Amino acid sequence: MCITASVGLNGKNSRPDVKTVQILINMNIGKLAPLDELAEDGIFGDATTNAIEAFQRMVIGMPQPDSRVDPGGQTLNKMAEGILSFCHKVLKGIFINADDSLITRYCDAFAGKMVAYSINTPLRMAHFLAQVGHESGELRYCEEIASGDAYEGRKDLGNTQPGDGRRFKGRGLIQLTGRANYIAYGKARGIDYTTDQGAKLLADDPETAVDVACWFWTTHNLNAFADKDDIITITKRINGGLNGLDNRKANLERTKFFIPQA
Repeated sequence: MCITASVGLNGKNSRPDVKTVQILINMNIGKLAPLDELAEDGIFGDATTNAIEAFQRMVIGMPQPDSRVDPGGQTLNKMAEGILSFCHKVLKGIFINADDSLITRYCDAFAGKMVAYSINTPLRMAHFLAQVGHESGELRYCEEIASGDAYEGRKDLGNTQPGDGRRFKGRGLIQLTGRANYIAYGKARGIDYTTDQGAKLLADDPETAVDVACWFWTTHNLNAFADKDDIITITKRINGGLNGLDNRKANLERTKFFIPQA
């Protein structure tokens, strides 16, 4: 579910939930003329209350609107009918805690790269973005916070030279780790990512950060498991275990809401 508690009059009105409803109202704004779009700031006030009431009255036809949106309720379900095709607002709804600057930074890259890598069905997109959300902290981290010293001498990652642990720490929105993986990705792209400058591109360049995530996804055949709605196998192939599974599942539920499944 995309909200955890009620939004509106007498609602809990947590900031992420209010922001979610504001985004959904704005997706439906064409049905609410002459209302203006809401600020998508998560702050509950008269403008949001009035917009919910207007939606209930004008779109649902409630004779006595209650100006409240409940999880799984009629108003939320009707708002969901107005969800747009993949765009800035959809990505903002999925990564509800991400700054607008991050949504803008990555949105076009996601739109282009997902198509290029055949992450192009609602179920594939939902699983991919759910995992990216967990791995990157909703786009906040494109480089592993730890120093990388833990990977020093890891021959299974191809780290055979002094300093490889730090040099080839995790980078990208699904973090690529280790000299061997940097070399493999570089061969696929015809670019040397083993230089200091090249390695930084995986974190600093938004197109590359998304591209390496998509490359990892497809080289590990994760579209096939997304088609089966198999979050367990996908998580194991990305994480090596099931760390953060509950968060990944919550992300998937939210992503499926904003990318409606056929």
